[in-house]
Amino acid sequence: MKKRVTGLGGIFFKTKDPDSMRQWYGKHLGLPVNQYGCSFWWKDKEGKDCMTQWSPFSEDTEYFNPSQKQFMMNFRVDNLEELLKTLKAEGVTIVGEIQEFEYGKFGWILDPEGNKIELWEPVDSAF
Repeated sequence: MKKRVTGLGGIFFKTKDPDSMRQWYGKHLGLPVNQYGCSFWWKDKEGKDCMTQWSPFSEDTEYFNPSQKQFMMNFRVDNLEELLKTLKAEGVTIVGEIQEFEYGKFGWILDPEGNKIELWEPVDSAF
Protein backbone atom coordinates (compact mmCIF):
# COMPACT_ATOMS: atom_id res chain seq x y z
CA MET A 1 0.00 0.00 0.00
CA LYS A 2 1.18 3.51 -0.78
CA LYS A 3 1.64 6.10 1.93
CA ARG A 4 -1.53 6.70 3.88
CA VAL A 5 -1.44 10.44 4.61
CA THR A 6 0.63 12.66 2.33
CA GLY A 7 -0.04 16.03 3.97
CA LEU A 8 -2.46 18.32 5.72
CA GLY A 9 -5.37 19.08 3.41
CA GLY A 10 -7.14 21.53 5.65
CA ILE A 11 -8.32 22.63 9.05
CA PHE A 12 -11.96 23.47 9.57
CA PHE A 13 -13.56 24.90 12.69
CA LYS A 14 -16.97 26.01 13.93
CA THR A 15 -17.60 29.63 14.81
CA LYS A 16 -20.58 31.85 15.65
CA ASP A 17 -19.90 34.18 12.72
CA PRO A 18 -17.79 32.72 9.88
CA ASP A 19 -17.88 35.97 7.86
CA SER A 20 -16.46 38.12 10.64
CA MET A 21 -13.92 35.42 11.49
CA ARG A 22 -12.68 35.39 7.88
CA GLN A 23 -12.49 39.20 7.93
CA TRP A 24 -10.58 39.18 11.23
CA TYR A 25 -7.99 36.70 9.94
CA GLY A 26 -7.70 38.65 6.71
CA LYS A 27 -7.21 41.98 8.45
CA HIS A 28 -5.00 40.94 11.36
CA LEU A 29 -3.06 37.99 9.96
CA GLY A 30 -3.10 38.91 6.29
CA LEU A 31 -4.79 35.73 5.08
CA PRO A 32 -6.07 36.18 1.51
CA VAL A 33 -9.61 35.09 2.41
CA ASN A 34 -12.60 34.41 0.21
CA GLN A 35 -16.07 33.00 0.90
CA TYR A 36 -14.55 29.57 1.73
CA GLY A 37 -11.67 30.74 3.91
CA CYS A 38 -8.11 30.70 2.66
CA SER A 39 -6.15 28.38 0.38
CA PHE A 40 -2.45 27.90 1.03
CA TRP A 41 -0.44 26.76 -2.00
CA TRP A 42 2.80 24.84 -1.61
CA LYS A 43 4.94 22.30 -3.43
CA ASP A 44 5.57 18.79 -2.21
CA LYS A 45 9.08 17.32 -2.18
CA GLU A 46 8.65 16.21 -5.82
CA GLY A 47 7.76 19.78 -6.82
CA LYS A 48 4.05 19.08 -7.39
CA ASP A 49 1.64 21.95 -6.64
CA CYS A 50 -0.51 21.24 -3.57
CA MET A 51 -3.18 23.13 -1.63
CA THR A 52 -4.22 23.23 2.03
CA GLN A 53 -7.53 24.85 2.99
CA TRP A 54 -8.38 26.87 6.13
CA SER A 55 -12.13 27.35 6.62
CA PRO A 56 -14.41 28.63 9.37
CA PHE A 57 -17.86 26.98 9.38
CA SER A 58 -21.09 28.08 11.03
CA GLU A 59 -21.42 26.70 14.56
CA ASP A 60 -24.61 24.86 13.54
CA THR A 61 -23.02 23.08 10.55
CA GLU A 62 -23.90 19.43 10.18
CA TYR A 63 -20.80 18.81 8.05
CA PHE A 64 -18.81 17.65 11.09
CA ASN A 65 -21.50 15.11 12.16
CA PRO A 66 -21.54 12.67 13.83
CA SER A 67 -18.71 14.39 15.72
CA GLN A 68 -19.75 17.08 18.17
CA LYS A 69 -16.27 18.62 18.16
CA GLN A 70 -15.52 22.21 17.19
CA PHE A 71 -12.99 21.29 14.50
CA MET A 72 -12.28 18.81 11.73
CA MET A 73 -8.96 18.03 10.12
CA ASN A 74 -8.60 17.11 6.48
CA PHE A 75 -5.67 14.95 5.41
CA ARG A 76 -4.43 14.50 1.86
CA VAL A 77 -4.12 10.83 0.83
CA ASP A 78 -2.86 8.93 -2.24
CA ASN A 79 -5.54 6.26 -2.74
CA LEU A 80 -8.72 6.93 -0.79
CA GLU A 81 -10.61 3.76 -1.70
CA GLU A 82 -7.71 1.47 -0.79
CA LEU A 83 -7.02 3.38 2.42
CA LEU A 84 -10.66 3.22 3.58
CA LYS A 85 -10.73 -0.56 2.97
CA THR A 86 -7.54 -0.94 5.02
CA LEU A 87 -8.82 1.30 7.82
CA LYS A 88 -12.13 -0.59 7.97
CA ALA A 89 -10.25 -3.89 8.25
CA GLU A 90 -8.25 -2.35 11.11
CA GLY A 91 -11.48 -1.54 12.97
CA VAL A 92 -11.58 2.21 12.25
CA THR A 93 -15.09 3.73 12.09
CA ILE A 94 -15.93 4.84 8.55
CA VAL A 95 -18.52 7.64 8.23
CA GLY A 96 -20.75 7.82 5.14
CA GLU A 97 -19.83 7.02 1.57
CA ILE A 98 -17.04 8.31 -0.67
CA GLN A 99 -17.98 11.50 -2.49
CA GLU A 100 -16.28 12.49 -5.72
CA PHE A 101 -15.90 15.96 -7.23
CA GLU A 102 -13.73 17.46 -9.98
CA TYR A 103 -11.20 18.48 -7.29
CA GLY A 104 -10.97 15.07 -5.66
CA LYS A 105 -12.51 12.24 -3.68
CA PHE A 106 -13.54 12.55 -0.03
CA GLY A 107 -14.12 10.01 2.73
CA TRP A 108 -14.51 10.31 6.49
CA ILE A 109 -13.48 8.41 9.59
CA LEU A 110 -13.70 8.90 13.36
CA ASP A 111 -10.70 8.77 15.67
CA PRO A 112 -10.99 7.07 19.11
CA GLU A 113 -12.26 10.31 20.72
CA GLY A 114 -14.98 10.92 18.13
CA ASN A 115 -13.16 13.54 16.06
CA LYS A 116 -14.33 13.38 12.46
CA ILE A 117 -11.41 13.30 10.03
CA GLU A 118 -11.85 14.06 6.36
CA LEU A 119 -9.61 12.14 3.95
CA TRP A 120 -9.07 13.80 0.58
CA GLU A 121 -7.56 12.31 -2.56
CA PRO A 122 -6.96 15.66 -4.28
CA VAL A 123 -6.92 16.77 -7.88
CA ASP A 124 -4.97 19.99 -7.27
CA SER A 125 -4.93 20.85 -10.97
CA ALA A 126 -8.70 21.46 -10.74
CA PHE A 127 -7.98 24.63 -8.76
